[in-house]
Amino acid sequence: MTEWTAETIKEAYPYLYETHLHTSQGSACGKAEGAQMARACKAAGYTGIFVTDHNWGGNTAVDRSLPWEEWTAEFAKGYREARAEGERLGLDVFFGWEAGFCGTEFLIYGLTPEWLAAHPEIKEADVKEQYRLVKEGGGMVVHAHPFREEAYIPEVRLFPEFVDGVEGLNATHTSPLSLSHKSTVWDGQARAYAKEHGLPVTGGSDVHSTTIFGGGTAFPRKLADGQDFIKALRGGEDYVITDGVRWYAKDGWLLVQAEA
Repeated sequence: MTEWTAETIKEAYPYLYETHLHTSQGSACGKAEGAQMARACKAAGYTGIFVTDHNWGGNTAVDRSLPWEEWTAEFAKGYREARAEGERLGLDVFFGWEAGFCGTEFLIYGLTPEWLAAHPEIKEADVKEQYRLVKEGGGMVVHAHPFREEAYIPEVRLFPEFVDGVEGLNATHTSPLSLSHKSTVWDGQARAYAKEHGLPVTGGSDVHSTTIFGGGTAFPRKLADGQDFIKALRGGEDYVITDGVRWYAKDGWLLVQAEA
């Protein structure tokens, strides 16, 4: 049995991706613009990031009264700015979003701003219809922090038949750098839920500012794009997840309690 340390894990899984990140252009709770977030994540050692701003059903920063194409263009500004800065710095930046349904939230991966602009029907979709549309488009739906308890979440609602994965580690819950959503149990509940339903888990920081938590999903190889991320998860490839302090195997087993 391998005796893992934080150092040996980073050697074996050197490509770390932030899968849950907000910008101030797309999320009203965001504290920094896309370029700032890209620079902070590059300095923190990430290979790539997914910009997952809050959509029209959540805490979006974009005027909901705008016509759909204008809304999607404004919504993607944080991503596009981060991507431009990432190209300059050598940081891969992928598009996604966090979809909200009365406090229940889902991370959408593998689609593009162009796909979003071409599918205005998704704005009126319920959880089931969202899943159909995203799957038809070649994307992936991951239930974000499914067991979080906060005032903005009226109840925990689970939809195992309408998701492709579960966020099993959210660094805002456990990182010593986080000042919100603190809990030692929610992530464990999420990983147990994923195991019960045979769903892959992801790790991300849910980061809103340039105070970078270090959470994410790490692979032994470099990912080409968001579609490659989906392929790796669905194909059962090897990876680990982290909150920036602890490291877990993809099946949820704790590998390292804390960095040395």
